[in-house]
Amino acid sequence: MLQESKILVEKYYVLWSNIKLSRIAKQPVQIPNGVEITIKDNLILFKGPKGEMEMNVHESVTINKEENIINLEINETNSAMAGTMRSLINNNVIGVSEGYEKKLNLVGVGYKAEIKNKQLHLALGFSHPVIYEYESEIEITTPSPTEIIVKGINKQRVGQISAEIRAFRPPEPYKGKGVKYSDENIIRKEAKKK
Repeated sequence: MLQESKILVEKYYVLWSNIKLSRIAKQPVQIPNGVEITIKDNLILFKGPKGEMEMNVHESVTINKEENIINLEINETNSAMAGTMRSLINNNVIGVSEGYEKKLNLVGVGYKAEIKNKQLHLALGFSHPVIYEYESEIEITTPSPTEIIVKGINKQRVGQISAEIRAFRPPEPYKGKGVKYSDENIIRKEAKKK
């Protein structure tokens, strides 16, 4: 009985050691038309209609490009970085082909935003205007005084800049005043009763 259980444990160990666990890493990345990808050692260069980007790949992952598909191979038996690398490559492909955008809304009396000389000027109910400077690869527009659109090819930077703008005046839970994402749902609190 003991011998049989030892054999079973050894069989399962062999099976588990051969399994590569990341489901995301197994999915191939589709390269759309108009996007060029160049692989040099551990560096990938992305070129598309929206711009150019580059990215370093973790040494535990090998990238294979075949026509318009990128596949990842895991060098180690269980690499935690494989799924992350696949997601980052996919984000960069989408970035150079379509780009990313986040919309923010200003809610409050007298709250407004405008662009002057590559600076975002915000009136958010403070005694002073809030001036936010941003880098050239990011595009910020204000279609109306209470709407801000952040666009760019780098998903992380678009999200980070949107979060920084929102942090100047996060929405409060009683009246919902502040800077909020357009798709954000603010959970309201009931006003205090006397």
